Amino acid sequence: MHINYYNIALIGSPLGEFTYHSEQAIELGRRVSVHVKSRTLSGVVVSSCRQPDFKTHEILEVHAFRFSDKQLTLARFIASYYICSLGDALALMLPYETTGGTEVPVSGVNETESEVLGTHALAWAMRHKNTKSTSKIILSSKQKKALKFLQQHKVSLLFGDTGSGKTEVYMKYFEQMADNNKTSIFLMPEISLTPQMSKRLKEHFGDDFVMWHSKLTPLAKKKALAKIYAGEAKIIAGARSALFLPVKNLGLIIVDEEHDESYKSSSRPRYNARDLAIYMGKLYDVHVVLGSATPSLNSYVKFPHFRLKGGHFSAEKQFVYEKSPESLSPLIIENLQEVLNKKEQAIVFLPTRANFKYLQCQDCGHTVKCAFCSVGMSVHQHARALKCHYCNFTQAIPQVCPECHSPNLSSSRLGTAEVAKNLSEIFPEAKIEQFDRDVITTANKLKKALKRFNDRESDILVGTQMLSKGHDYHGVTLAVVLGMDNMLNMSDYRAREKALSALIQVAGRSGRAKDAKVIVQTFNEDFFKNYIERYEKFLEEEKVFRQELYPPYKKLCRILFAHKNGAKAQEQMRKMQENLLTCNGVEIVGAKKCAIEKVANKYRFEILLRADKSTDIIKAVKSAKVDLAEIDMDPIEFG
Repeated sequence: MHINYYNIALIGSPLGEFTYHSEQAIELGRRVSVHVKSRTLSGVVVSSCRQPDFKTHEILEVHAFRFSDKQLTLARFIASYYICSLGDALALMLPYETTGGTEVPVSGVNETESEVLGTHALAWAMRHKNTKSTSKIILSSKQKKALKFLQQHKVSLLFGDTGSGKTEVYMKYFEQMADNNKTSIFLMPEISLTPQMSKRLKEHFGDDFVMWHSKLTPLAKKKALAKIYAGEAKIIAGARSALFLPVKNLGLIIVDEEHDESYKSSSRPRYNARDLAIYMGKLYDVHVVLGSATPSLNSYVKFPHFRLKGGHFSAEKQFVYEKSPESLSPLIIENLQEVLNKKEQAIVFLPTRANFKYLQCQDCGHTVKCAFCSVGMSVHQHARALKCHYCNFTQAIPQVCPECHSPNLSSSRLGTAEVAKNLSEIFPEAKIEQFDRDVITTANKLKKALKRFNDRESDILVGTQMLSKGHDYHGVTLAVVLGMDNMLNMSDYRAREKALSALIQVAGRSGRAKDAKVIVQTFNEDFFKNYIERYEKFLEEEKVFRQELYPPYKKLCRILFAHKNGAKAQEQMRKMQENLLTCNGVEIVGAKKCAIEKVANKYRFEILLRADKSTDIIKAVKSAKVDLAEIDMDPIEFG
């Protein structure tokens, strides 16, 4: 009897591959069940091998699920580039179900659900006949030029002002792909998966369109997957996880708001969906389009771009700069009153949630910090609590200073909840809504809040960056922007880019139907004034600052060490630092405590590496790696 030996990657495990045997011949990519210690785990057959010189366990079960050859190639790239296990990379993806020699996509998360869905997919598709608009999208001459440019380049950047019609260009491209029986993936930041965009795509493409993101209900996910099984989904719009759906006949990937940080995963593997979309473009031989009104310098430098200027809004926009610390100043109150008198609407942006960012003693200067993180806790007055935005630890608001017992406590750094509360007191007749992750916790709440605002049931929206993400507000004639200096002064080489981008994105939500005013509270008027309507000029000048130091001209890698025992975390950092000193082609920029030293009761240290080529970093890190090291290639978080 012939025995076959296979290397198995355990799905979602940071461990390496294990060798098992089977009397069956099993194809690569097949999902299997195996015994690990006292547990039965899911794994994937990633290679065959010779009989090893140790005893092996038998593969327990071979499932009707398989990762395609291209999925395996993508997983290997993720494991290599982002320096994680193959099992971690495969956990991102949904495999296919193989029946009768054909591949049908199934959920990689829940096998039972997959089997049920697979059984009913065809019946569901038959019940839901495809209905879509018969009208074609009509582009302007400028938009036609943009589309032609995108079709001429494998990877390109659509650098289009807010309101310039990027979405119409995307939709025309989707339309052409669908006509050729090709599927398009439309990536958007999770925060931008707006009801408005969904409605627009649904109205035009009917059942050819599906939405995919983490906030979908189980039923909505079932329906979306069923369409993919039936081969009906020609436009799949979603957050970064949509990139890993088992799509057949892929023809196009569009990454909208490509500058957005939510494309970068904050947990292992720390991949960037925008960058993986570009890699997938090469792997699947399909076109990739990156789009933004404020593109990242990385994309602007690396890829050919088409500049789509202006917009279909004829309204004028006036920028007013106020030299003032973060506050609801008389100027702001006066302008909000004017807007309310005219029965118009306003949005107020600030980067901080809650009532206040910190609670501080005015006698000894002590800031009330989280018990498990070395960070000040945010004041949530509605819940009568202090909350840590890192580990979610919550405690009652203290009446006296924990350090010197003084009752003289005050709050600093305004938050959205406090501004909304203050405005409700100043304008008791007005309807003020808070618009951030503390309040907008589901897709349904987002849909209802936007509907209320566009139906003029609310007058002023107060929110964080969620305000600026692709929402179409019809009646906004005033945008108030607070906290710009806090963003500009962050310890991040992209602070200028992030602050300017945020201001442009927020300002772009106003003045769509009528002339509008944008009030910006800042002591850095010269910087914002110089670039607010000339982002291209900013990018050209920012190139000079980044050369020889930062991306896109250099590659960065951040290595994190976290442990409940701070001495152990530091020792591991020092050990890896010594190992790295022997590696060629990499520069150790620094090795130190993290800016936020403790999170979730773990002490944190970090090493920052710089090199000309990612291959030099990968080679160095793999040879020098220690047990505690967690690798963050191309980091965007430095706090």
